[in-house]
Amino acid sequence: MSSSQPLADPGSEPDHRYLLDNARTEAGERFTWLAELFDGVTRGHFDRLGVQEGWRCWEVGAGGPGIPEALATAVGPTGYVLATDIDPSWLDPHGGYEVRRHDVVGDPPPQPGTFDLVHARLVLVHVPDRARALATMVAALRPGGRLLIEDADTELQPLACLDEVGPAQRRANRLRRAVRELMTRRGADLRYGRTLPRALRAAGLVEVSAAGCFPVGGVACDRLEAATVRMVRAELLAAGLADDTEIDAHLAAVDAGELDLTLAPLISAWGRRPG
Repeated sequence: MSSSQPLADPGSEPDHRYLLDNARTEAGERFTWLAELFDGVTRGHFDRLGVQEGWRCWEVGAGGPGIPEALATAVGPTGYVLATDIDPSWLDPHGGYEVRRHDVVGDPPPQPGTFDLVHARLVLVHVPDRARALATMVAALRPGGRLLIEDADTELQPLACLDEVGPAQRRANRLRRAVRELMTRRGADLRYGRTLPRALRAAGLVEVSAAGCFPVGGVACDRLEAATVRMVRAELLAAGLADDTEIDAHLAAVDAGELDLTLAPLISAWGRRPG
């Protein structure tokens, strides 16, 4: 594979099928390692926003059970947590929160005007109609309720290896570019994270703030990378963005712990519905 990839035809319609489909076996692995990397960050923002006993919370595009469980613990028996996803199969129906199948773009907001907190992490970057999804979440908030959106900005930091010291690191960065190209072809906005403060203000929220973070190195980054590459391997091959030899060599380097892998920054933005 060459170091630069051909871009998708700007005149063609993007394929909006979700690249990282929950139905795939690797999805469970990805949820595990994303939780290891980012659940502490998210819980810190919950504390910042004052989540407490009795709150009503909606977790949008929950994926795995980690955040719904954390919210259920925080709000206690007098609170309520709704966890939704277009495919909720990785959620625990007995986990102390309600599980519901829901499309944040196509379906109306559940229980509009009633939630103290609505949260989505790594959801909107993949959604084609982000403004509509955001409006659905804002509509679910009670007056004074808080919205917390966390999404990646892959264009802000596009590398898999910050320290590109040798062929293994260069190969990792080429494959990361290939995965980004696949995401773009599926309608993802790789610059979405940086737009969150403006998007929240445009949606009518006040007291908007934001922060960013990204991990560098460690087992969780390695395992997330391996699961992601295995998950999209067939798509990379079909698109001509990588070959079997290159992918196998990269996975071997990851498994050997030879790479200090990193991720795109996670931008967390929050605001309050006025009233």
